Amino acid sequence: MNMFDLSGKNAVIVGGAGGIGQAIAQGIAEAGARTIIASRSEESLIRAQEEIKAASGIEVGYECVDAANEESVQKLVANTVATLGRVDILVCAQGLNKKFPAEDFPMDVFRQMLEVNVVGVMLCCKHFGKHMMENNYGKMVILGSVRGKIATRGAGNAAYCTTKGAVDMMTKQLASEFGPHGITVNTIGPTVTETPMMTAVIETRGGDEYRKQQAEQLPMRRMAKPEDCVGPAIFLAAPASDFMTGNILYPDGGLTAVG
Repeated sequence: MNMFDLSGKNAVIVGGAGGIGQAIAQGIAEAGARTIIASRSEESLIRAQEEIKAASGIEVGYECVDAANEESVQKLVANTVATLGRVDILVCAQGLNKKFPAEDFPMDVFRQMLEVNVVGVMLCCKHFGKHMMENNYGKMVILGSVRGKIATRGAGNAAYCTTKGAVDMMTKQLASEFGPHGITVNTIGPTVTETPMMTAVIETRGGDEYRKQQAEQLPMRRMAKPEDCVGPAIFLAAPASDFMTGNILYPDGGLTAVG
């Protein structure tokens, strides 16, 4: 199983203070990598740090960052490199999702989602990419969505689907440009996932009935959990995927097979 061993590697998980990002951070730390989580809120980072320690016995570090601000991202790179010595693995798990019908979508919100979901990812890949080029090695894992591939039947996701489609193509182009420098770039595309934040939304939409409706759309007949993205993330961060780049993996219960 050495192909999945991350011992001796160093990882930074942007968006690692909750939901899928936190689950991935814990999984990568358990696989052996020294791990730092990053997000805007120090309060959320401390909570996530404590939860990861309680669940795994492993202590991760943390750094505050506004991923859509270039100066803040540059500071994150400098601080994490100073702490870890080098960064081998970057996970971009940050994201924003606000829903409005297309004909009423506030353009300031649309632009905000582009900044967080697209520009923020690009900034992290740009500046960590420069560092990884110096070492001629790196693993970049981006959290995308099935909505980069297939649209929703209902209204509300014009911005979200647009940003995730952009992330998919960014993945391919970055893979092309970074590949000669020993850096792989891949994306994970989950479907609706019951994160702690999503649980509150689910309860307002009917609770178990909503879960049942979501599950019935999937061949696997259950809703996704954050842990469903952990295995794919470890694979993409590990030597097992050394010759794989520019790809999107879908831990989606089969949705893209039938959607």
